[in-house]
Amino acid sequence: MTQSARRTSATPNLVARAVRSTIWAGALALVAATALAQSPNADQATRIYNRIAGIPPTAAQLAQMTATDPVSAALIATNDPQFYNSTIRNMAAPWTNRNQSVFVPLNDYTATVVGMVRDNVPFNTLLSADLLYIGDGKSGEPAYSASNNAMYDALDANNVDLSVHLVSSTQSALEGIPPTATAGVLTSRGAASAYFINGTNRAMFRFTMLNHLCNDMQLVMDITRPPDRIRQDVTRSPGGVSTLFLTNCIGCHSGMDPMAQAFAFYNFSATDPTMTDTTGQIVYTAGQVQPKYSINNTNFPQGFVTMDDSWSNRWRSGPNYILGWSATLPGSGNGAKSLGTELENSAAFASCQVTRVFKDVCLRAPNSNADFTQVNSMISSFQSHNYSLRQVFAEGAAYCMGT
Repeated sequence: MTQSARRTSATPNLVARAVRSTIWAGALALVAATALAQSPNADQATRIYNRIAGIPPTAAQLAQMTATDPVSAALIATNDPQFYNSTIRNMAAPWTNRNQSVFVPLNDYTATVVGMVRDNVPFNTLLSADLLYIGDGKSGEPAYSASNNAMYDALDANNVDLSVHLVSSTQSALEGIPPTATAGVLTSRGAASAYFINGTNRAMFRFTMLNHLCNDMQLVMDITRPPDRIRQDVTRSPGGVSTLFLTNCIGCHSGMDPMAQAFAFYNFSATDPTMTDTTGQIVYTAGQVQPKYSINNTNFPQGFVTMDDSWSNRWRSGPNYILGWSATLPGSGNGAKSLGTELENSAAFASCQVTRVFKDVCLRAPNSNADFTQVNSMISSFQSHNYSLRQVFAEGAAYCMGT
C-alpha cells in the first residue's frame, strides 16, 4: 500500500478520534470554566496561595480570597513579597548562568525580571527594553556599578525585600551604552558576564533560545537553510568527514550564525576563564566588530566574514516557522535590540513563559487535553493582558487549585 493510500485509509479513524477528543476537551473545559466561576473554598485558596508565594495565607487574606473568584484570589497572592523574593527570583536565576543553577547571587538580570513582573511591565519587552532595576538606596547598598555586582551582593546579604526596594532605571544611563544598543536582560551586566565573556557570542543566542523560547539548539536544527552566513571558525570537515557538517553542524549554524551576528559589537571585559562574576563590564564598540568574531578564521577561510551587526532570521522559512514569528516584523535588522524584538514577539516566547508558569504552579507539565486547552487560553490571556506575567501565574494557579 502506498503512503497516500495508507493515509487515506486511516483518515476515518483519525477523524473519529479527533471528534471524540474535541468533545472530551470541550467537556473538560466546561467543567473547568464552571469551577473558575465559583469562589474557592479555604483549601483551594490555601493551595493557590502556597503555589504562588510558597507560604500559606493569613486569615485576613484567606477571607479575601474565598470571597472572590479564583483568578482574583490568585492575584491577591501575587502581592505577597515572597512571590517576588522567592518564586520570581528562583524562576529567573537559572537564566543568568550557563549551569542553569538557581543557587547564584542576585544580579541586575534577575532583579530586572523581578521588577518587570512586580510592575506589570509588558514581558514581551524583556529582550529589547532600555531597562534595569536597581536598589532604591534605602538599605545601605552601594550605588550601581557597571564593573561589579556589589549593589546586588549587598541587597542579598541584607535580605532586602525586592518587592519594595527595587526601582527602575535605564541601561543607557547606568552602563554607558547607547539606548539603541540596549536589549533588555540580554545587555544586562549579569547576562554579559555569562554569555558575552570569551567565546564567539554564540552562547548569548543559544541560551536566549533555551531560556526564553524553551528550545535548545538540537530542537531547532534545520539542515535545509543555506550555509553562506556560517563563520570561518566552523570547519566544513569535522574530523575529516564533510558529511558530518552537512548532516549536523549546518543544522544549527545556518540559522544561529546569521542571528548571532546581532551581537557583533558586544563583549565582556573580564577574562576570567571560570566565568565567575567578579569584576568586568559590558563593552559596546559601535561600528566595530569584536575580534572574537574572527577566532579560528583559518578553520575554513572561505567562510563568512562578519563586517557589521546585521542579522537575518532564516528560520522564518522551513520547519522552524512553527516558532510563530511575528508577521508585523521584517525578520531582519541590525543589533541586539531588533533581534530581541524578533524573539520576544514570537509565539514560542509566549508559549515558553506560559508553559513554565504552568509547571511552577501545577507542579507538573501539561499532560491532558484540558491542560493544553488551558495553556492555550493562558497564552491568549497573556497577550491580551499586555504580557502580564502576574496574570499568567494567577490563571495557572486557579486552574490547578484542586477540589
